[in-house]
Amino acid sequence: MKISEILHLADARIIAGIADSNDDLHKAFSSDLMSDVLTLDEDNILLITGLSNLQLIRTAEMADINAVLLARGKQATPEMIELAEENGIILMETPYSIYKVSGILYSNGLKEVY
Repeated sequence: MKISEILHLADARIIAGIADSNDDLHKAFSSDLMSDVLTLDEDNILLITGLSNLQLIRTAEMADINAVLLARGKQATPEMIELAEENGIILMETPYSIYKVSGILYSNGLKEVY
């Protein structure tokens, strides 16, 4: 699924990074537990979370996750945005709950990791 589709379906906006028209995400993982994120062994995934702190960006970097969607109207701090930009991570915000946005994206073809 293209980042542009995610933005449209999730009523989201990009706050860090640049969405390349060739960006294609194959799966998504929803979690607020970064220890669970670190167990992932997948490429081209979207992380959906309500966690909004620097640890999120550091975890995404360690897990080679290039796209993160902050749910529940959470907003990134300036430090998060700066770190995401430095690491080439696309950071997005949506007003939807994790449950709702996961369901919308799944029903439109974005597969689950587990």
